[in-house]
Amino acid sequence: MPTELSTRPRTTPGLLLLGPAFVAAIAYVDPGNVAANLTAGAQFGYLLVWVLVAANLMAVMVQYQSAKLGLVTGHSLPELLGQRFPTWGRRLFWLQAEAVAIATDLAEVVGGAIALNLLFGLPLPLGGLIIGAASMLLLSMQSRRRQRAFENSIIVLLAVITIGFLCGLVFSPPSPEGVLGGLVPRFEGSGSVLLAASMLGATVMPHAIYVHSALARDRHRPLGQQAPDVSTLRRLIRATRWDVVAALAIAGAVNIGMLLLAASALSGREGTDSIEGAHAAITDTLGPVVGAVFAVGLLASGLASTAVGSYAGASIMGGLLKVQIPLMTRRVITLIPAIAILAIGMDPTQVLVLSQVALSFGIPFALVPLFLLSRNKKIMGIHADHPALQLAAAISMILVVVLNGVLIWLTFTGGS
Repeated sequence: MPTELSTRPRTTPGLLLLGPAFVAAIAYVDPGNVAANLTAGAQFGYLLVWVLVAANLMAVMVQYQSAKLGLVTGHSLPELLGQRFPTWGRRLFWLQAEAVAIATDLAEVVGGAIALNLLFGLPLPLGGLIIGAASMLLLSMQSRRRQRAFENSIIVLLAVITIGFLCGLVFSPPSPEGVLGGLVPRFEGSGSVLLAASMLGATVMPHAIYVHSALARDRHRPLGQQAPDVSTLRRLIRATRWDVVAALAIAGAVNIGMLLLAASALSGREGTDSIEGAHAAITDTLGPVVGAVFAVGLLASGLASTAVGSYAGASIMGGLLKVQIPLMTRRVITLIPAIAILAIGMDPTQVLVLSQVALSFGIPFALVPLFLLSRNKKIMGIHADHPALQLAAAISMILVVVLNGVLIWLTFTGGS
C-alpha cells in the first residue's frame, strides 16, 4: 500500500502545494527593509531602485535552490552542513549564523515596537514585549502537523503588509522617468554604498536561506515517511518554483514600492531619516489614514517576521549543534537583546539599518554552501542545478563579496 506522502502530492491541487515560500518571503518585508528602503528613497530618490531589483532576482534564485535542497534530500541546509563539518566547524559556523539570527530578531522586534508606538503611543520597551508575546501565540501553532495553519496565518499578515506599505503609492505615484533612471546601476558616494549593502542584507536574508529548506521539507516530506518517487518529486519541485516566484514577486513589489513612495513623497523633506519621521511625513503629505495604514503594515511586518525568525533560529541551532530548544524558550532568550537596546534609548531606526548591514556580511556564509550543495550530483542526483543556474549563483556570490568588501573599506577609511 503506498504511503500517505507518495499519494498526497498526486491528488493535491497545485495551489494547495503553495505556502512555504510565502513564509520565507516574510523575511524579505521585515522592519529592517522598511528602514533601509525608506532611508534610501528619502536620501537618494530613485538612485538605488536597481539594487532592489537585482537583490530580488537573486532572492528568487537562492530561495528556489534552498527549497529544492530540502525537498530532494529531506534535510535542511543547516542539517546538511552539520553532517559534513567537524565539531569545531559546526560550532564556528553556528556562531556566525546565530549572530545573523540575533540581528534579524533585533530588527523585527524593534520595528514592531515602533509600530505600536506610532499607533498607540506605547513606550518602545513595552511594545517590544508585546510583539514578543504575540509572536509566541503565532509560534504556538507551528509544528509539522499544523504547518498549514501557520502558513495561512503568515499569508494573511503578508497581505496586510502589502496593503499597508503600498497604499501610499495610490496617492503619491512615482515618476516613470525617475524609476527608469533608477534601473541604471550606479552609486553616489559612500552613503549610497552603505545603504545598498543595508538593502541587500535586508532583501537577501541569510536566515531565510537556511529556513526555507526546512519549511519545504516539513511541508512535503514529513518525518518518518518515505521519500516521494521521481515523478512526484518533479511535481513538488515544479510547484515550489511557482511558490517562490509568486511569493518573492509580492515581497519584491513591496520593497520597491516602499523606496518609490519615499522617493516620490519624502525626498527633500526634513526628518525622514527615521521610521518615525517618515511616518510623520507620510501622514502630513498623504493624510492620517494612509499614515495609520502604513503603521499597521509595519506592525504586521514585525509580528510575522519575528515569528519566522524564531523558527529559523531553531532550525539553525538544531541542524548545526544537534540541540533542540523549544521554540518558546528560544523566543524568550532572543527577545532579551532587543528589549535591552530599546530600554537604553538607542535610535531605533539606526539600529534597524545597522542590523541589515550586519546581515549582509552573513549572506556569503549561506550562499556558498547552498551553491556547492545544490550543484553536487551525489547529493541532488538528477535535480542538481543546471550550468546556467550555477553560473548565475556564482555571479551573485561574487557581487555580494565585492559589495561587502567595498563596504568594509569605506567604513574604516571614511572614503567617499
